[in-house]
Amino acid sequence: MSRSGGARRAADRPAEGRYPIAQGEAELVRDPDRDGGWVITIAGVPQSYVDLDDPRYLDFEYMRLLGDVVDHLDDGPLDAVHVGGAGCTLARYIGTTRPGSRQVVLELDGKLVQLVRDQLDLKSVRGLKVRIGDGREGVAALPAGADDLVVLDAFSGAVMPTALASREFVEDVARVLRADGVLLVNVADGSRLSFARRLAATVQSVFPHTLLLAEPGVLRGRRFGNLVLAGSRTGLPIASLTRISAGKPIPARCLDHEELARFASGYAPIHDGDEVEAPVPPASIFN
Repeated sequence: MSRSGGARRAADRPAEGRYPIAQGEAELVRDPDRDGGWVITIAGVPQSYVDLDDPRYLDFEYMRLLGDVVDHLDDGPLDAVHVGGAGCTLARYIGTTRPGSRQVVLELDGKLVQLVRDQLDLKSVRGLKVRIGDGREGVAALPAGADDLVVLDAFSGAVMPTALASREFVEDVARVLRADGVLLVNVADGSRLSFARRLAATVQSVFPHTLLLAEPGVLRGRRFGNLVLAGSRTGLPIASLTRISAGKPIPARCLDHEELARFASGYAPIHDGDEVEAPVPPASIFN
């Protein structure tokens, strides 16, 4: 029976439960409102939402913002690298909306990868390869000028590894990208947004065209949440993304390069060896 719209056989359905992984324990939870919807949580933190029946469905708000930027890239298949995998939600989206795409996911947690392979039908994503190992080392091993898109969405629990936030790493990402390639970064922050501002300054120190997408409450520091950064050597679709983001059920703001420069004003780029800590979300946010 088809997996798009039809009921799954019991033998094909993922098994809800807790699974040991390198980070501790992952929990696989079914969405009671969508037949194909599954959530992966690690240490109580939602990491991925996967819809097995419709990979185009993006449940998390920040993932929808990432998808909007992907939709505005040049038509046709993409060569994409994902640093951080979990359920490979965006890779599934690209594989469905951009047939023929070639994608690589770099994921440190091999047991998590095996869980996703066993339970969430990872083999159904055509053109996708998963490499288990350190994301920074994985990017360093990639050839120059080979990819259209690099997506940085890597967290240890709910905290972004700071080794993936440095200017030196962003420079290596720029090396991997083609002339018109795009870097996308998911960063979580709250209150004064100090880490997000430094990361914005870091991306702007490498790429001449940047933007930021975030819900107004997060952007004002009123609550902890996700912000999406984009960087490119060529122009980004600011006007279109501004219009689309403002019209969402949960509206988001789009800051262009100049607005983002003001957002990051007074904050230095992050360098290897800097003493910087990524923000930890309040425990209450996931309850």
